[in-house]
Formats: sequence, C-alpha cells, structure tokens
Amino acid sequence: MASIARTLRVAAPAAMRMAPRPAAPAFASPFRSFSTTRLALARKYTKDHEWIDISADRKTGVVGISEYAAEALGDVVYVELPESGDFIEKGDTMGAVESVKSASDINAPIRLRIASVNRLLEEKPATINQVPEDDSHGGGWIAKVELDDKGAEQFDGLMDLEAYKEYTAGEDTAGEH
Repeated sequence: MASIARTLRVAAPAAMRMAPRPAAPAFASPFRSFSTTRLALARKYTKDHEWIDISADRKTGVVGISEYAAEALGDVVYVELPESGDFIEKGDTMGAVESVKSASDINAPIRLRIASVNRLLEEKPATINQVPEDDSHGGGWIAKVELDDKGAEQFDGLMDLEAYKEYTAGEDTAGEH
C-alpha cells in the first residue's frame, strides 16, 4: 500500500484545483469568538501528510491526517486503526485510510506508542473528510499516543503550519508542469 504522500502526488493536483472552496460568511459577527484549541506551536506536520499535537509536558499527543490529505483522498470509506502495544518507529505504518480513489498507509510521524484510537472512525470513516484535524470527541483524529524522549526530539524536526503550507503549495504546482 502506498503512503498518503505518494497517493496524493497522483490525485491531488487536479483534485485540489477543481475542489470547491468554502464561501466567506455573508456577515461579520460583532462578537468576538473564543477558541479552546491548542496553541499552533503544539501541532506539526510530516511530508507524508500526518499531523501530531503534543502536550506541554511532551509525553502524550494526538495523531491524524491533514486536511490537505483528506481533501485529496476524496470520500473516505474505511479506516484501519492502529493497535495498542509497543513503540512504533517514525515512518513505520500504523494504520491505513481507504477512499473511493485510493488506499494509503498512515505512518507514525515520530516514535510513539498507541494509547487509544478513535473508534468513531470504524462506524463513520467519513468523519475524516469532515473534520480531519479535529482532536476533540467527534473529530477525525486517528490515535492518542504516548511519547518517549526520542519521539519528543523527533517532533522538533517536523514542519510547523507555515512550512507545511509552503510544502503543499509546492506539491500542487509540481503536478502542473
């Protein structure tokens, strides 16, 4: 099975250009909205289109696939969730996502151990399409994980949001040549 990144190199360029973009709201609210999301510095991305949030103590985290990957994959019809157990090394397969277009592996973004998985995805795999980067109850996250010192160190080498946006912009233009 191919990684998400390899699968997207084929499907993403045309799909992303043709995908409808959400419209801006028709009105601006006079009220300030408050957010309970984590700081952006806690989330990083891989070149294989996985994301990971880690806690302030760098001992636990949450893993999922990026919104870019979810859009490029199309309608997700099946998610193979990882199993709890020993540590999984960075880059090793920890699960898979199947869509109407293709099947892709989910790779461990860093060295980690699976603590729990998002069982909602077994019943409603399309949740990944709707909220791929939501790590709350009802979101499209894949697994909650434990980290050791090596995993926390590897986290520092991943891309932040701005670097990931630049990376995916490069993938979109690479398919246009």
